[in-house]
Amino acid sequence: MTEENNSGGSSPSGGDRPDHGDGAEGTDGAEGTGARPRKQRSFWKELPLLIGIALILALLIKTFLVQAFSIPSESMMNTLKKGDRVLVDKLTPWFGSEPERGEVVVFHDPGGWLETAETPKPNAIQKFLSFIGLMPSAEEKDLIKRVIAVGGDTVSCKEGGKVVLNGKELDETAYLYPGSVPCQDSFGPIKVPQDRIWVMGDNRQNSLDSRFHQELPGGGTIANDQVVGRAVVVAWPLTRWATLPVPDVFDQPGLNPAAAAAPAMAPAAAGLAGALPLVLWRRRKRSTGHTAE
Repeated sequence: MTEENNSGGSSPSGGDRPDHGDGAEGTDGAEGTGARPRKQRSFWKELPLLIGIALILALLIKTFLVQAFSIPSESMMNTLKKGDRVLVDKLTPWFGSEPERGEVVVFHDPGGWLETAETPKPNAIQKFLSFIGLMPSAEEKDLIKRVIAVGGDTVSCKEGGKVVLNGKELDETAYLYPGSVPCQDSFGPIKVPQDRIWVMGDNRQNSLDSRFHQELPGGGTIANDQVVGRAVVVAWPLTRWATLPVPDVFDQPGLNPAAAAAPAMAPAAAGLAGALPLVLWRRRKRSTGHTAE
């Protein structure tokens, strides 16, 4: 009796409907009205669409997020070996991030660095895979080095000695190739212009880096906008998988030339921040008192 009351009566149009109107059989109602159930597409018909979406996503990732690069030489040993594949972060530069000391970066040839290097000619398949980011491009003239100094820094080195950055000697044993000296020839002191970087390879005896291009425009430095991105991971071969963090030596106190002025300015800024509310309060009180008069 209760079910009949809930359904509005015992007629076939009301009381019988709950017996066969569940979600799993919803198409029965459609068939009753003359509509045909929709056929599901076969996998092979959807495959081209899936491939197209995958290629578009791969292209977007390569353009804006991450790109793979192949290491063509031994200039960054043992951090990077010839034939390694690294993943380069291309996202953070879009948000205004600039290269920092100690980072391993990929950058375009600013002109004259790879004049004598032979560029291999890839086949059609290699070109396509490079275009979508699944394979490093063989045609692009890119280099990979470690950032030693950034805009505003002063860098120098005496033959057989250590690299001196802003008056501090760098202990580079953590990443230099075993047996490699920091610099076999003297250079500097060099003041790195703003928005540029000074780069050097970890295998100093086998790296044509900033030291050897001082006669070119920029004095061997690279413009920040020439940097493709920071290498963050050695992805291939799997036995070589490793992250590429900034060495601790670049975090030593006093390395930043602007840091010395910060402690002196901090108390003044704190005092100004504390005095401002008091001044505003006094001005408001005086203004209120004047109006009352």
